[in-house]
Parts: sequence; C-alpha cells; structure tokens
Amino acid sequence: MIRTLLLGASLLLSTLAPSAATTIGDDGLHKEDWFAITFRDVAEDIETAREQGKRLVMIFEQRGCIYCTAMHEKLLSDPEVADYIKANFMVVQYNMFGDEEVTDLDGGTLTEKTAARKWGYVFTPTIVFLPEEAPEDMTVSEAAVATMPGAFGKWTFLNMFRWVHEKGYEGEEHFQKYHARIINELREQGRLDVE
Repeated sequence: MIRTLLLGASLLLSTLAPSAATTIGDDGLHKEDWFAITFRDVAEDIETAREQGKRLVMIFEQRGCIYCTAMHEKLLSDPEVADYIKANFMVVQYNMFGDEEVTDLDGGTLTEKTAARKWGYVFTPTIVFLPEEAPEDMTVSEAAVATMPGAFGKWTFLNMFRWVHEKGYEGEEHFQKYHARIINELREQGRLDVE
C-alpha cells in the first residue's frame, strides 16, 4: 500500500516537474539548455542565426507566468516540438520586465522592458519570428514576419514554427488555413484525435 502511494506520488511529481533540460534562472524564467545566450543585438542575432542555417526567434517571458511554465513543461519538453525548433531556429529569451540591454534593428538601445513596450508586446509568452536578413531602419515589431502572443496547444505552436520555416507568410495560405490543413492531415494519419 505504502509502496503504491509512493509510486503514485512520484509519478505525479514527475509529470509536474520541468524537463531535465529546463532550469529556473536567477530572473525566475525557465531556461532551456538550447536557448542562445547573446548580447541581444537583434541584427547581429539575425546574422548569427542565418550563418547557422536557422531563423531568429525571440521569446518574451516573465517571472511567475503560468503560460510560460506550460510552454516549457508541455511544449518545449516534447521531443517532436523541441527537435524541430532546435534544427531550424535560434531562440533568444527576453524578460518582459528585464533590464538587460537590447539593440533594436533601427539601432536604438533599450532595456528588455522598454523594448517590449516599444514593440507592443504585452502578453507572455510572446514569440517573435524575425526575417532571414536584418532590415535597416525598422524596429523589431515592424520587421517581424509573424508574432504568436500567448500560449497554444502543441499543434498550433509547432505549426506556427513550421509555417514560418516554410515561409508561409510569403504565400497565399494564411496561417489559420495552413494549420487547419495540417490538423486534417494528422487526423487522416490517425495521429490526432482532438485539437
């Protein structure tokens, strides 16, 4: 009986705990060991990502954000999601209320919190997808090819990364149409019951 209770408690705790690759930083944010640590010069980060054959993604989070926690524990811990992102994107984390210095694409120097305000990002997590090459005289919010504010389920989350990687924003198929098509394909393959 006691052994069964201990096993049950252990299983419950293991489902609630962050993945082994996730830690909590001094700023209270979850840290994936594959997130890039940079000087937060956005043009430089776009170039670095391009040199790696990837795209730059910025993720705005905040301490105590339950949706950010869910993103790390349910989405970024899923090997299908994490492997796809790691293979195709360089991810840089931003603290919505942080004081780290940021250099915008227009050359302006800000803190993370003033950058979030300038760019109009008010939800956490907010995921910002940048173009393959750094444009001049634009802000991050003007240059972004897509922005995903808030938390979503696995397939919406993963499909947004796929849509950007496939440059869906350049075509005629809106993300919502793309997502619906992928969901239907997954259902036909028997990989999805509900989404």
